[in-house]
Amino acid sequence: MTGSLLACTSPAEEQGPSAASSESPVAVVDETGGPTSSPSAAKPTEKATQKTLNLPRIEWEGGPAFWKKFPDAADWTDPAFFPVGIWFSGISSDAEAQWDKQHGINFYIGMHEGTNFALFERNDMYWIGDKLNPTFKDSSRNWPGIFMDDEVDGTAASPAEGFRKLQKIKSDNAGTKKFLYTNYTQLVIGSDMGRRDQERYVNDFADAVSLDMYWYTIPFCDWKPYRGTLYADPVPARTCRTASSYGRAVNGLTVRDAVDGRLQPRWMFIENFNGLSGHAHLSYITPEQLKAAAMSSVINEARGLLWFNQSFTGPCQSSGVLREAQTKGSSFCGHAQIEAMGQVNKFIHSLARVINTQSYKWNFGSGLDTMLKAQNGSAYIFAMTDGTTGQRTFKLPPEVSGKSVEVVGENRTIDVSDHSFRDSFPHEYTYHVYRIVI
Repeated sequence: MTGSLLACTSPAEEQGPSAASSESPVAVVDETGGPTSSPSAAKPTEKATQKTLNLPRIEWEGGPAFWKKFPDAADWTDPAFFPVGIWFSGISSDAEAQWDKQHGINFYIGMHEGTNFALFERNDMYWIGDKLNPTFKDSSRNWPGIFMDDEVDGTAASPAEGFRKLQKIKSDNAGTKKFLYTNYTQLVIGSDMGRRDQERYVNDFADAVSLDMYWYTIPFCDWKPYRGTLYADPVPARTCRTASSYGRAVNGLTVRDAVDGRLQPRWMFIENFNGLSGHAHLSYITPEQLKAAAMSSVINEARGLLWFNQSFTGPCQSSGVLREAQTKGSSFCGHAQIEAMGQVNKFIHSLARVINTQSYKWNFGSGLDTMLKAQNGSAYIFAMTDGTTGQRTFKLPPEVSGKSVEVVGENRTIDVSDHSFRDSFPHEYTYHVYRIVI
């Protein structure tokens, strides 16, 4: 995940035969971009009922229980834990680790080889990677996973070479108590690689996979001919540069992952400021866009998030956006984005017990992108649009009996009429979470 051109190949740089996809994704899919407060409704209560919905379920990998097969990932089996990582943000003190934790980060990928492992243990943080130095304990809950490689699908001379590299890493770590994780580019869901090679990359090597595709800050949406419609979950040109595209990318990864009938956790990389190098500067992601990209990913069944933490183009460049926001404060040009990242991370953590349950299939209505959950006698509806704006009508499942909908974290309610309710999505990046009694 370099933020390089590898993450998005231009029309003049296609690497192989086209493999256009027309299959359907496996997952069903506030004015300022959504709530920022923590909803008390997501917390379990002693007298909570356990009503469920009589609806089919979304296919999944098992949620937090997935990690039980990896002894060093024992902490990740907690239903209140949702993985949120940062790319190359080193820690050299407890104060730095606590700053990151306060902004919703709980694991790291990439840092200085001299890092003292005790920093992870003292601050209840996690490392995914290799053993950097002798301070790293071979068996530790704070070191749950191995990072196999970054963007090998884009850097290897051929898929066969990439497969050999990943297989060697997998073999070298056979029998480990840690999970294996790797990150890919959009090549595994796009039209520039054969379908079978895409499926093999996603299914045959790692225990968890992610994808990086920075829709807001790379030029892909402007290239002609437009090729987003050839993705595993097609991305319409008119909504390409919207938060909905991040969710479609996750869905595309799910399509590739589902081919062997066995899902694994799929994570999504999002830029916390800028995701581009190798081209003229396009833009910086805005705070509202940043939060929406994260929520769109979660709505489309991302089981974790990672933040690309560098800025390589434009007037505000940084090798570590998160740390500069800490050291420079509000004078740093990326400070607002980091504060927004912290807000959406904490909002997601506050709903982790809900998010970490198996979703239901239900079509609430047209022009919506939704995720439906049930916990403690309430249904939770995570909602955005398909990249467009305006009023939306939600048709509720038959079992839902509530007459009023709480808009989580927004201090307002909506009345239910004729087993439906309406709400506004004034921006493409607007998101809402609704809670209603079953």
